[in-house]
Amino acid sequence: MELLAFFVDIILHLDKHLLELTQQYGVWIYGILFLIIFCETGLVVTPFLPGDSLLFVAGALCGMGSLELRLLAPLLILAAFSGDNTNYWIGRLIGARLLKSTNGIIKREHMEKTHAFYEKHGGKTILFARFLPIIRTFAPFVAGIGVMRYRLFVLFSASGSLLWIGSLTVAGYFFGNIPIIKNNLTLMILAIIIVSLLPAIFEFIRHRGQRG
Repeated sequence: MELLAFFVDIILHLDKHLLELTQQYGVWIYGILFLIIFCETGLVVTPFLPGDSLLFVAGALCGMGSLELRLLAPLLILAAFSGDNTNYWIGRLIGARLLKSTNGIIKREHMEKTHAFYEKHGGKTILFARFLPIIRTFAPFVAGIGVMRYRLFVLFSASGSLLWIGSLTVAGYFFGNIPIIKNNLTLMILAIIIVSLLPAIFEFIRHRGQRG
């Protein structure tokens, strides 16, 4: 419970924690952010890492002058693209064996949701999934297992990385320091998390309704 409370505190007060890390580590914060985004998109065992809210807050810190947007955005686009490709090749080379050997660490329900998303959207899943927590972590892995053509995967992955990182960091840069948002940034982070989870909530409600 203490670990869960600690994690929730980090997510909800991401602005304060990220500012403290920026002040503490200086230029190394870029490497820390790169690693977080890379792991959130590149490793199927870390879908819990903050993505959307982290990007918005990082953009807001750029607006404050604590970080450089011209450096941050390209670096995180590279992190997202590299993570996607790492995840794809893990799925393609050892995905089937990995699923059998993890003993439930990789959640079957997450895999099933991602498969269903593929059934509906096809290759564009890689693009759309960028804006959906958990699914964006599993989508490239599933693409690799299904042996999606790599050229097509790269096209959607690059486009998705650019749109996801660009939209959220720029939104944070321009809107994160508006007084009403800056003074209620915790609520803003919570709102971003809720909006990000809405598609999954609607899908859950729809399935419950069909079963009923």
